[in-house]
Amino acid sequence: MLYSAVGLLALVLNLILHGESFKGVSFQHRDQDKKQLVIKRYMHFLMAANCYFVVDIAWGFLYAHYEIPGLYPFLYSDTVLYFVFMLTTMLMWARYVVAYLDKSGRRSIALLHGIWVMFLFGLGCLVVNLFYPFVFIFTDSHVYTPQSGRHIVFAAQIAFYAFASIYMLYIASKSSGQKKVKHLAVAFTGIVMGIFLLVQIQDETLPAYAMGLIIGICVVHSFVELGDRKEQAIHDRIAEAMAADYEVIYYIDLATNEYLEYSESTQYRSMNVPSLGRDFFSEAKTTIEEFVYKDDIEYALKFYDKEFLLKNLEDKHSFSYKYRVLVNGVPRYFLFTVMRSNDNQFLIFYEKDIENELIAEKKNRENQKKTITFSQIAEGLASNYDVIYYVNIANASFVSYEVNNIYGQLEINKTGDDFFTESYENIPQLVHKQDRDQLVDFLNKDYLITTLESQKGCSIDYRMVVSGKNRYTRLSVRETSDKTHFIIGVENIDAEVKKEKQRQKELKTEKELARRDELTGIKNKTAYKELLDSVQSNMDNSVDYLPFALLVCDANNLKQINDTKGHAAGDEYIKECARMLCETFVHSPVFRVGGDEFVVFLRGSDYVSRMALVEKLRNQVLENQRTSTGAILASGMSEYNPDEDNYVIEIFDRADEAMYKNKQSLKALV
Repeated sequence: MLYSAVGLLALVLNLILHGESFKGVSFQHRDQDKKQLVIKRYMHFLMAANCYFVVDIAWGFLYAHYEIPGLYPFLYSDTVLYFVFMLTTMLMWARYVVAYLDKSGRRSIALLHGIWVMFLFGLGCLVVNLFYPFVFIFTDSHVYTPQSGRHIVFAAQIAFYAFASIYMLYIASKSSGQKKVKHLAVAFTGIVMGIFLLVQIQDETLPAYAMGLIIGICVVHSFVELGDRKEQAIHDRIAEAMAADYEVIYYIDLATNEYLEYSESTQYRSMNVPSLGRDFFSEAKTTIEEFVYKDDIEYALKFYDKEFLLKNLEDKHSFSYKYRVLVNGVPRYFLFTVMRSNDNQFLIFYEKDIENELIAEKKNRENQKKTITFSQIAEGLASNYDVIYYVNIANASFVSYEVNNIYGQLEINKTGDDFFTESYENIPQLVHKQDRDQLVDFLNKDYLITTLESQKGCSIDYRMVVSGKNRYTRLSVRETSDKTHFIIGVENIDAEVKKEKQRQKELKTEKELARRDELTGIKNKTAYKELLDSVQSNMDNSVDYLPFALLVCDANNLKQINDTKGHAAGDEYIKECARMLCETFVHSPVFRVGGDEFVVFLRGSDYVSRMALVEKLRNQVLENQRTSTGAILASGMSEYNPDEDNYVIEIFDRADEAMYKNKQSLKALV
């Protein structure tokens, strides 16, 4: 009976922890959001565990009286169910893990397919065991005797729990904070069930798997369920705080039209609107006659047709409308907002009294028109901009002005309720596609407020598409002195940008010419120094640099040629040397750093083939020397050693020394 006591304790503990949760658990499939699916799958696992506990309790009781012949059929059947529900807990656990992770990758698919194969394999083994006992048997005296098939079934389950736990640990390693703790808890649960299942193999009379199940359930309850409830409580408090801004919120079931109503407004409660009901749309139409201002009744009625609402919500997150509602007999404007829930099974319907806001907005617009001084805006700005927007920071309403002549006189072009929304709508039609995202990010009210706290103004350049052609435009933003409005100027800078591009192009050409050797056309000593400075900077800052080598070359016999054949022949000789180096080291820059001195910066494929290329160069030099034709170049190479070299000059000195030795050997051959 002690065996059954463990299962009974586990069952009672599970019911205490999750008794309320078992109510309303469904095995029917319908569209659910992630959270609902996870809860449903976990409840299925808990129910499978309860079934296992019940069967395990019965097995302990029946086996304690195995000597009673009449109980044998029940004992055998219960043993089969023991294995069935053990396999079922494994299956339900796998489905919970996949739903919890919300993954659809190869590992999750493999996990689900694998567990179904194992589950069906286990059931198949039990069926075969009826005719060919290889999982378990009972002796003639009804003593339970496990067979090799039992160990195979258990080993397969242990392998699954090991795989699932390793997978969860892998996911946990890529997580952080509370999410990581939850993943570790789920992984630990799989490990515990696997370990206790291993113990069950060793001693079939010990209810080890029941112990592992309840320990795992308690771990998930402590670290996952309670954590989720804590998060949900935080979400509820946030939602409650946000809901306080509305008069009433309705939560409407799209399938049945049943609804719940939430309101903290004493003003709204005084209207005696039902807090819950069976048909939101029919009841709303009934109350419209009583609570809606008579001139707005016909307009309001169309918004309480479900098909009309759903059509307006197509491809939208929400939509809003407003009309006047009678509050204590006085008409007040209300704003109504409708949106779908995340699972698309409910409508969330908000009502907000905006009468005071509309009055304030109207007064603000009137004051805005009275107090805007055109000369203040125009001063220093009007003559530079094509359009100027005067935007209210609080509500985004705006007035736009066009500059109508060279003296900067302004005329009102249009007014609007929301500058930022209109801008976001116009950007896709007017702005070059490559500049749209950065302009949308710039035209963010919070970003502008934050930026203008630390600087007087900010601007962005972008391209507008006008008649199929790109036109460079600049948008500049400043705040008024009282920080209540943005002054936004838009100017055409196309000519300025094109002029600057031309200047940069000319400057680049000048810089390129300054880095070129006039005689040979290759890079000169200035370019070489800039390259060395860049390489040295990377070495100083411990930046990993690509492998490279320096080849130092010196033209032999140049002085003799100048003295005997003249400087023109000497110049041709230098150009021949440069040509030979460029043709040999095709993928590396060649520099003339002195009258008869050259340096090649070997990199990339040239660096990989450096030994062959240097040998090719030297063979050509030997051939030229033998036939007394072509250039004679002494050369020496040294590679960069990151473990020993701290300065580029060290590499150069080694290459120069090698070049000098090669020069001596060439002279010895004459």
